[in-house]
Amino acid sequence: MKNSLALILIAISLFINFSCSPEAEVGEVALPKFFADNMVFQRHQPIRIWGKGASGQKVVVTFNGEEKSVKVAKDGTWQIEFDPLPASGPYELEVNGNKYYDIQVGDVWVAGGQSNMEWVMSAQVQGLQKELADSDYPLIRFFKIPHDYDAQEKFDVRGGEWRKADPDHILNFSAVGWFFAKQLHLEEGVPVGIIESNWGGTPAEGWAEAEALLKLDFYKDKANDVLQRQDFWLQEVIDNKIRELQRNDLVAAPQNGEIQGVANPNFNDSDWEVVQLPEANPFSDIAWFRKTFTVTDKQNIRLNLGDIQQMAYVYVNGGRLFFKDFGDAVRQIPIPSSMLNVGENTLAIRVVNTWDNQVRLGKIDEMFLLSGNKKISLEGEWKYNNKVEEALPVVERHHNLPGMMFNAMIAPILNFPIKGVIWYQGESNTDAHEHYRDLFSAMITNWRSRWNLGDFPFLFVQLANFMERKEVQPESNWAYLREAQFQALSLPNTGMAVTIDIGDANDIHPRNKRDVGLRLWRIAKKVAYDWDVLYAGPIFHSFEKSEEGVRLRFTHVGEGLTLSSGDEVKGFIIQDENGNYHSANARIIDKDVLIVSHPQVKNIKEIRYAWADNPEVNLYNSEKLPAVPFRVDID
Repeated sequence: MKNSLALILIAISLFINFSCSPEAEVGEVALPKFFADNMVFQRHQPIRIWGKGASGQKVVVTFNGEEKSVKVAKDGTWQIEFDPLPASGPYELEVNGNKYYDIQVGDVWVAGGQSNMEWVMSAQVQGLQKELADSDYPLIRFFKIPHDYDAQEKFDVRGGEWRKADPDHILNFSAVGWFFAKQLHLEEGVPVGIIESNWGGTPAEGWAEAEALLKLDFYKDKANDVLQRQDFWLQEVIDNKIRELQRNDLVAAPQNGEIQGVANPNFNDSDWEVVQLPEANPFSDIAWFRKTFTVTDKQNIRLNLGDIQQMAYVYVNGGRLFFKDFGDAVRQIPIPSSMLNVGENTLAIRVVNTWDNQVRLGKIDEMFLLSGNKKISLEGEWKYNNKVEEALPVVERHHNLPGMMFNAMIAPILNFPIKGVIWYQGESNTDAHEHYRDLFSAMITNWRSRWNLGDFPFLFVQLANFMERKEVQPESNWAYLREAQFQALSLPNTGMAVTIDIGDANDIHPRNKRDVGLRLWRIAKKVAYDWDVLYAGPIFHSFEKSEEGVRLRFTHVGEGLTLSSGDEVKGFIIQDENGNYHSANARIIDKDVLIVSHPQVKNIKEIRYAWADNPEVNLYNSEKLPAVPFRVDID
């Protein structure tokens, strides 16, 4: 009896202690930065919210009138999911008392790659004024992930905020992303969220998880080094970022030279080096240049320099005329008459190139002043000095190493459901084009595996035409890279926008981004939304020899093959029995067939189409989509 009474008293005591113990406290928790006002969740996918906090802490989340709670796990993480929703909104999200407003549910796409995806609307994109007049779409939101890299996967991105589309905000949107998102919104009628994760000049290996590259011979050593020496790389990344901050502070401080009076006419530059411009290019570090010129009339004077790489501050008689940023076109600049003297004047220019420290100023036959119709040459002797300011700290491109950008700019969003990816990259891999097929395919597969959403749509842009036009150029790195991109279409739910016809021979950043975005959207309609549309240009299917030449048959022709100009198909070259290449004749003979021939080559061994850095092409289908570049051996 005593034992029974003791057990009862113990049970009562435990019950009292348990029932009176305080619940886990609700306090501050950390969420990734993209959980914010104006965010967009992916429709038909779990509404997932996660973050960090103190172990055992209570997290209470309210969304769409439903409340859920969870305790922070021992590792300091927590996650809550709500049921999927169709396209809808606005909603409020509340996490431990912090509220986020105007949240939409729609389609979320990641816009990845290098500079042609990063290129913003304000950077002389064609049709900008028209777009500004039609840009008020509050259900289109962009989140720009700042450039970042690390040797281990990060919990959160470095910064960013969701911005609604309007005339002010679209200026800083990815131009390709904007045209894609706008058309998606107009035709699908749903809110659209674009997460920009892109960085100019970057190779694909930096965007793939390092572990995913261990099976690729060309990349495995660097990938293994990043993984095996993680402690070293964690510290080196920190040190490199410090050097970068120091460099950026110097670059953005023209006053360091201005205070010394370097731009003033009476500055003593007698001990400066005399250089011949533009022949003496390139220079290094923070380079200052000075030159005197004479005008007899102060009115309607314009300055033309031809080329500046890459940032420059330009002064006339000590006053700052303009600043040229990276990505800005070098254009003719009018000089206000108030800045000029009749007689002698001083032109001073401060130039910095943070890309490769190869400073360039001027271009042959394009360095001059215009005074009415009179041209005053600025070529020849200039004074030069790069000791006026500190030398630039050496900043290594560690972000290009395997996994570095993946860790900082992709890993933090892997838990966030998306509809798909649009991708524009490859220019930085042309020198290693022979490895790109495996690399690019591994990256796509890696992203899909880590996102754990199945084979989500992955749509990409094939490299545009660029550089000097050569009629016959069988050894083109750009053509080989385009072929590697085409080969990635063997992966399911992929699509490729061909841009071989809308590039710029003189600029790796063609300003026609509208057609790029719209071609990606046309592919998305088929691959991601299952619309019955012709989404690709003519694709080579098969060949047949004939007495006239070689007949080529194409798929994806719609109502038939067409030409944008002329009567003959341009862009074909053939190889003869001796291995020599020749420009070939080609003409359309049927809805989906054309014939390729050469008057002196009867036994054609190989045919290539649009195979050059910058080929001239005119072959399209009925939807005005350009034919896909290809090569084929003729047995």
